[in-house]
Amino acid sequence: MTENSQDSLGPIGVAGCGRMGAPMARALIRAGFDVAGLDVLPAHSFADLAPLMTDAAAFAAGRRIVLSVVRDAAETEELLFDDQALMTRRPSTIDTLLICSTLSPRYVADLRTRIPAAIALVDAPMSGASVSAEEARLSFMLGGAADDLERLQPLFDAMGEKFHRMGPYGAGMTAKVLNNFCAATSTAGTRAVLGWAEKLGVDEERMLAVLHDSSGQNWMASNFARIEFARDGYAHGNTLGILAKDLASLLDALPDEEARGLPEALIDYIRDLKPL
Repeated sequence: MTENSQDSLGPIGVAGCGRMGAPMARALIRAGFDVAGLDVLPAHSFADLAPLMTDAAAFAAGRRIVLSVVRDAAETEELLFDDQALMTRRPSTIDTLLICSTLSPRYVADLRTRIPAAIALVDAPMSGASVSAEEARLSFMLGGAADDLERLQPLFDAMGEKFHRMGPYGAGMTAKVLNNFCAATSTAGTRAVLGWAEKLGVDEERMLAVLHDSSGQNWMASNFARIEFARDGYAHGNTLGILAKDLASLLDALPDEEARGLPEALIDYIRDLKPL
């Protein structure tokens, strides 16, 4: 990426500096972008990013491109329209908004009717967990105007290594919730198998090697030792809680007859997981 790429995109803001937003901000900083952060937690909570944290007024007035990496639709509402109100603050230099959180595709589509037409809107959810964010090798599912996606590619290059342009605005989010259904099935399946393996006297490490090399291969099993939430039990605020939230976003997009059965059962299974 050239210095001109950085200059042409202008100041970047990362809203929501949690387990995904913070390493994404660091990746942008390493690539030479001018980055500021916004979060509901106080600046001192963010260690090396603390000097870059600011308030909503300064954030809106000083950033051109904003990445929203907050947890869910409720936090997105607070960020864009309520508490932080980035979309209604004046003065504002924001001209591009990237929705990086995994949200209901219905909700994401409706945002276009509520956000000023002068602001380019791109859905850019990502996959890979925080370990991939730390290593700047996220996989992005992108929806938006082709010119916007091309303009923003240097930003994606700084944070990831795989980029799937899915179509117009909203297509990236639809792809993400469908992808996360597969991620949830592999998470649930791998955790179930390891629990059963222990009860049946099969060594965990050897079982994981079988899964990696055989027809049961999946992302969770093949990366089990590296995934930070692999052994967690469900909690509302942890990654498994977010995965269950993402499944609920898929349910919101599906026709009622498709949402019943397996999708609902999978959410229940994830929510019942205990630490391994």
